Amino acid sequence: MLNFLLRRIFTMILTALCLTFIVFYLTNLPPNLEKVAKSEAGSRISDEEVASWLDKNGYAQPVLVRYGEWLGVMPGWTNTADSGEVSGRCIAKGEDPATASRFCGVLQGYWGFSTVFKEDVAGIIGTRLGLTGILMFWVMVLMVPSALIIGVLAGMREGTKLDRSLSTFSIATTATPEYVSGVILIVVFSSSLVGLKWFKGTATSAMDSITFENFFLPVLTIALYGIGYIARMTRASMTEVMTAQYIRTARLKGVSFKNVVMKHALRNALIAPFTVIMLQFPWLLNGVVIVETLFNYKGFGWTLVSAAGNNDIQLLLGCSVVAVVVVLVTQLISDVGYVFLNPRIRIS
Repeated sequence: MLNFLLRRIFTMILTALCLTFIVFYLTNLPPNLEKVAKSEAGSRISDEEVASWLDKNGYAQPVLVRYGEWLGVMPGWTNTADSGEVSGRCIAKGEDPATASRFCGVLQGYWGFSTVFKEDVAGIIGTRLGLTGILMFWVMVLMVPSALIIGVLAGMREGTKLDRSLSTFSIATTATPEYVSGVILIVVFSSSLVGLKWFKGTATSAMDSITFENFFLPVLTIALYGIGYIARMTRASMTEVMTAQYIRTARLKGVSFKNVVMKHALRNALIAPFTVIMLQFPWLLNGVVIVETLFNYKGFGWTLVSAAGNNDIQLLLGCSVVAVVVVLVTQLISDVGYVFLNPRIRIS
């Protein structure tokens, strides 16, 4: 197990470096840097002034050097003006350059400064990630138990009316995008068109105080899509297990149907859905963009869209790091959990 974990962690680190470098390279292409220069120094500056601004702010260095500075494994750039004033990546305004740190990157906790929100990227991501984390928690609380119950009920009664009804519901929810189901829920439950004003059509107030009225619709909108997907995977796994030889043997020995399902079939049937459930975390982190925008809930997805739309390179890079880390960590947890759930993998 130790060797398995070490190999996975090494692969995670290598994958994270490759992905973050690709994102860094794409966000630091010349057209994007030109937009940054014009947004900071003025939209009417000439090409020579753009090049001068980029050179003074460390953007004229090779990509690998700037990636090392951003990562925190290479010393940050410095620039000495004609007046003798020294500025640089690691030198805060008014700070003595002699006492400033040489390394100031992601590894040191400095994620950059947002050109749109005028705040440190780490603070912005921390706040927005916390809001999305609350949303993800309640989505998982609603989605996972509901999906497992639907999948198990459908799988243990394959071919019956119950199975067909639950399978139809699962397919319908999975085939309906969040922006369609979200609009339908808003029209039905929070607008004057139908008259059922049970919930609020916006979740803006939920950022300060969460209530059932202002938070249930976005949670339900996201959960509906995931419920169908997990339920279909659970049903397929449960159907396969229920036709296994050891299940038939248990039934022939006189074991009740309830005990066969609970003690023999259920654990083995949940091995495949476990991996699918773990994959929902990165999907929720990046896939809530539409729902957060639809309900005006300013979480991580909303921040990612804002950073991309406003060419906020540092914030976009910070969001990318978080997304990569979440995907890799959930994959690691999924792999480790799969090993514990499946004895055949442990033996091999």
